Amino acid sequence: MKKILLSIGGLFFAALLMGQELNINLTINTPKLQTADPAVFKNLESALNDFFGSTKWTEDYYEPEERINVTMNLTITEELSQRDFNAELTIQASRPVYGSDYESVIFSTVDKAVQLSYEQFQPIQYTSNSFNDNLTSVLSFYSYIILGLDADSFSPLGGQEYFQTAQAIMNLIPQDVAGRVKGWRSVDGNRNRYWLVENLLTPRVQPMRQAFYDYHRLGLDKMFEDDALGRVLVIDALDKIAEVDRNYPNSMIIQVFATSKSQEILSIFAQGTPDQKTKASDIMTRLDPSNARIFRAIRG
Repeated sequence: MKKILLSIGGLFFAALLMGQELNINLTINTPKLQTADPAVFKNLESALNDFFGSTKWTEDYYEPEERINVTMNLTITEELSQRDFNAELTIQASRPVYGSDYESVIFSTVDKAVQLSYEQFQPIQYTSNSFNDNLTSVLSFYSYIILGLDADSFSPLGGQEYFQTAQAIMNLIPQDVAGRVKGWRSVDGNRNRYWLVENLLTPRVQPMRQAFYDYHRLGLDKMFEDDALGRVLVIDALDKIAEVDRNYPNSMIIQVFATSKSQEILSIFAQGTPDQKTKASDIMTRLDPSNARIFRAIRG
């Protein structure tokens, strides 16, 4: 009987993990490693992938084809001690587009201010309503940001609870830790975790989140039926995002959107009308002037 119960429990646990939301592949790079034992980072990489493989972030069940594909690259930039390091975290997440094998990037960013401490074989576990360590908080924070953006792309403002959870993770950072590490406070710059979640929860950005839904669910997901109509709906969504940019200039989430979507928008409007190409180019150049050269290429 005990063996049967264990087998049932194992099957239940396997089914639970199969319903996971995120399909994350994390790698660690150590280009400047000088003194630390390389085995530390191999063990950390394995531990972090185990962490993502065993963590279920919501109560929802995701079919395998519904899981959000995420790549994370943690690059160690500085050795502070044998166990303390500075790093950069590169993240890209995508969701499938209905009726196609194409995946649309919904989030792309580089967090240049990740501080971590790690002892070999140290357990890594996310615990809601408590702080364990900075790296776990950073990774959990971004997991909920990704879940929120994915939910926003499928239903209007659908990611609200996930963004609130990300904010709760930020608010659990002890003051002494927030004072030592970067990225959790408004005074740490204007492109960090604090401003990312602030942007996503402020009412000033809600029209952009609605446009994020329009762009994906009404635009991209309809293109397999009518690509011309899909382009019209994408242009309408870009117009709404440009309006948010005028009302809340230099907001981080607009920059993240432009970075995530630059190549996709080039592709979408390669077959657009001359007016559509001009409008898309003008909007994207205004949203992200630093990449104006890329967006001018939309005109052909």
